[in-house]
Amino acid sequence: MGHRWSRQLVFLLAAVILSAAGIGQVKEAGRFGRLQEDTVKTGAFRRQTLDDGMQDMIRDMEDPGELLGIYWLETGFGEQPFSGNCTEQAFESMGRSWKRRPYWNVYAEACRAIWDDLVYFPIPVSKDGEAEEISFVDSWMYERNYGGTRGHEGTDIMAGENVRGYYPVVSMTDGYVTHKGWLEQGGYRLGITAPGGAYFYYAHLDSYAEIEEGDPVKAGDLLGFMGDTGYSKKEGTMGMFPVHLHVGIYLIHDGEEISVNPYQPLKYLENRRIECVYGRKN
Repeated sequence: MGHRWSRQLVFLLAAVILSAAGIGQVKEAGRFGRLQEDTVKTGAFRRQTLDDGMQDMIRDMEDPGELLGIYWLETGFGEQPFSGNCTEQAFESMGRSWKRRPYWNVYAEACRAIWDDLVYFPIPVSKDGEAEEISFVDSWMYERNYGGTRGHEGTDIMAGENVRGYYPVVSMTDGYVTHKGWLEQGGYRLGITAPGGAYFYYAHLDSYAEIEEGDPVKAGDLLGFMGDTGYSKKEGTMGMFPVHLHVGIYLIHDGEEISVNPYQPLKYLENRRIECVYGRKN
């Protein structure tokens, strides 16, 4: 009788251990399932969600893209709290398992393209010492209605003073000018392709600096001045909304243009503002 109960207890313990191992394997498979061929196309990736702790960690870092890529995979793209240590060594350790997974290279390249070319916030401070106020919030995919209902694919940096042609706009990255000119929604805009391949879009400009398509640019170079152009097929239309700069960031994945949320990259850069001469207020 005693031997029979002993055998049953052994079988029961074995079943519990195997069950726990199975659950662990399922969880691990689910975790690694976050990295797929088209992960960079998902809304979860494109939102670029970061908590305050991660922003604090990367604030003084150069090239944080790969580290952030690991963070998003570990947290389900910000849906789960991060349970690891916020040190570069800890992320390096976590990254070893991800770097062996299929599609890591494509995914990491996208993360680096968004983040590793960032140098300066696009609105400088004034050289005359005035604290010119600007503001921005996370308006990613907020509803917009001009030309039909759509999601807002960018972040709007609002002018503290609603004066067109006053606030200078500088390039956030090195790169070259891919597009310049009028768009119905974006007004006068510039598109800069950075070295990593991401496309940085600056819209609603009042005027341009002396810059043309194909020209190389360095981070901090003057692109033009903030305005309120756009929302019309007629070139030069102004005043359809308050003065602001619309910033967009785009990737090309399998030949498809993919927008990503610029809010967290702008938060990363908000204390990296160069000095520049402002325009006239009147």
